[in-house]
Amino acid sequence: QVQLVESGGGLVQAGGSLRLSCAGAGRTFGGLAMGWFRQAPGKEREFVATINWSGSSTNYADSVNGRFTISRSNARNTVYLQMNSLKPEDTAVYSCASGRPPNFRDYDAYDYWGQGTQVTVSS
Repeated sequence: QVQLVESGGGLVQAGGSLRLSCAGAGRTFGGLAMGWFRQAPGKEREFVATINWSGSSTNYADSVNGRFTISRSNARNTVYLQMNSLKPEDTAVYSCASGRPPNFRDYDAYDYWGQGTQVTVSS
């Protein structure tokens, strides 16, 4: 069993930056892929970014590519999402997930999920 806890959300002005963290407890997730997803009010949850177990491979949604960076520290059992050049449309609850999903863009294909952290970007 893995418990995931996100942190680092908050209120930021457009153009600003935030760094989200997702810390795992219960077992090491060194062998698991990690993903970030977000859900804005009234909208469906969407894929943001994913990183493989070693950190050697990443993938991003088109809407964040070039602005967000996903990374991980298996020694610290933590995955990060560095968000730069934030836009109001990035406002959402951001959640992390871990597992071995056959489709890394599918939130339900992961095995463990966090509760989420709110990110609000003001214009």
